[in-house]
Amino acid sequence: MTEPGEKLPPQVQDRQPGLQSEMNPAPEGEARTLKSADRLVGRKAVISGGDSGIGRAVAIAFAKEGADVVILYLDEDEDAEKTRSLVEAEGRSCALVRGDIGDPETARKAVAEAGGRIDILVNNAAEQHVVEDFSTIDERQFERTFRTNVFGAFHLTKAALPKMGKGGVIINTTSVTAFRGNPMLVDYSATKGALLAFTRALAGQLADKGIRVNAVAPGPIWTPLIPASFPAEKVAEFGQDTLMKRPGEPDEVAACYVFLASDDSSYITGQVLHPNGGSVFA
Repeated sequence: MTEPGEKLPPQVQDRQPGLQSEMNPAPEGEARTLKSADRLVGRKAVISGGDSGIGRAVAIAFAKEGADVVILYLDEDEDAEKTRSLVEAEGRSCALVRGDIGDPETARKAVAEAGGRIDILVNNAAEQHVVEDFSTIDERQFERTFRTNVFGAFHLTKAALPKMGKGGVIINTTSVTAFRGNPMLVDYSATKGALLAFTRALAGQLADKGIRVNAVAPGPIWTPLIPASFPAEKVAEFGQDTLMKRPGEPDEVAACYVFLASDDSSYITGQVLHPNGGSVFA
């Protein structure tokens, strides 16, 4: 923790959790350099956690490729409205659904908002809590993290599947922590491991229906979740342990989702992409 008046590293100055607009430096998450190839024209995407960070970057990238989007978010109204304006600036529609993804009713509301067909589902919403001593992890926190990160994906997938058909795509956001763990994020790492197995198992079940299921496992990415979770000294060195010696940007991750959502990846299911700055997993 910092004392009143203490100067923070540039990465966390003026940071309020949930407000991407106040991060310094701001994440690169508006797909400004993306050259559209119209890969998602006419498709409808539902994205949980789409108000900021990776979710925002994915929403804008999808819109640039021609997709309309529905965004689920918890309570960050300012971030969500900003994302909607950026999507609409690309000429696509963006509906906002506010609510707790751990509540199945929120998932049903989002699916209803999407209308008659869902082509792409992105299970991206997540929460994390830094705890250095496992013995101090509160049982309610552990359950809450699973409810958001795992049950949220379960509820949304279950609600969306009746509106998905052949050619449909599900993309789950897992994490580098699913492969190597993080001693300060035990419950978060466990949920991301669960999503990895969920992806592989669901891919097997839905293959005969022509629905592909894949995942993206980001490494250290500069999103609002980072300064909202870690103390200033950890934020200042965030991403420095990668081969590239820096954190990644949301736009660098969003390209993976565009690829997996499009027909470019038509022969890929049950797999994981690793935008992580150089970590290798067998």
